[in-house]
Amino acid sequence: MEVGETGVPVGQARAGHPLSRCRPGRAMRVLLLTGLGALFFAYYWDDNFNPASLQGARVLLTGASAGVGEELAYHYARLGSHLVLTAHTEALLQKLWPSQVVGNCRKLGAPKIFYIAADMASPEVPERVVQFALDKLGGLDYLVLNHLGAAPAGTRARSAQATRWLLQLTSLALPSLTDSKGSLVVVSSLLGRVPTSFSSPYSAAKFALDGFFGSLRRELDVQDVNVAITMCVLGLRDRASAAEGVRGVTRAKAAPGPKAALAVIRGGATRASGVFYPWRFHLLCLLRGWLPRPGAWFIRQELNVTAAAAAA
Repeated sequence: MEVGETGVPVGQARAGHPLSRCRPGRAMRVLLLTGLGALFFAYYWDDNFNPASLQGARVLLTGASAGVGEELAYHYARLGSHLVLTAHTEALLQKLWPSQVVGNCRKLGAPKIFYIAADMASPEVPERVVQFALDKLGGLDYLVLNHLGAAPAGTRARSAQATRWLLQLTSLALPSLTDSKGSLVVVSSLLGRVPTSFSSPYSAAKFALDGFFGSLRRELDVQDVNVAITMCVLGLRDRASAAEGVRGVTRAKAAPGPKAALAVIRGGATRASGVFYPWRFHLLCLLRGWLPRPGAWFIRQELNVTAAAAAA
């Protein structure tokens, strides 16, 4: 029998020796997890965002009257993009949106900025909005869809209506985006990937967006159409209407609107397939597929079941 320098036969290890505790299977798992962790952090730390790429970009942004939509408008304005903004009719009737948001965008440096009412109850409005944008800007480089509410509230009819509106708008804008090799940026929610209790209309609408644009991405790919689709999974934003809609229902903390909006813009500009803000939402979405029961447990910890059931 061949004996090593330590006096231990080759292929064996003394009890308590480090080699005795390192089995091949365990070592392989450690290496695999380390490699996955390195890839995960490399993915999030890789920053190829070039702010200059948005200077002069032609952007149609929906839902820009408040919240993350308003912050998106301000970021695009600072970066020198040409903007067409839409908002609900109610926002226009308040006479606050055009004077405040549009005026602020001009002050921040937007070379061109226009606004148009977008009443989701009117089926002919999407065509009018897209044509307005094409007439004013001469084409589109970005279509940023931010038209569903930030909080899981509202009727099934309203959520379905908003979803149909966005899909119709996308179909009408797609030819111009194809010509410019542009980007579709869809502001969605964690509830469009990980369902929770007492939010079925909102969650169903968000899941519909994820399914539609996931399928559209595959269709464009097989047809060699160079239009990027970026799905943005966001959490609760720090706006009054969102906070009021979930007051006492969830323990989750709201994310700062400006930071969430900037994450959306960076993802769209780099043509990323997905954006998760906060970044830990990516882990939660992965956990849902890998470990569904622990994932459901984590979600339950953020929910006040009694308050949620009473509000439903």
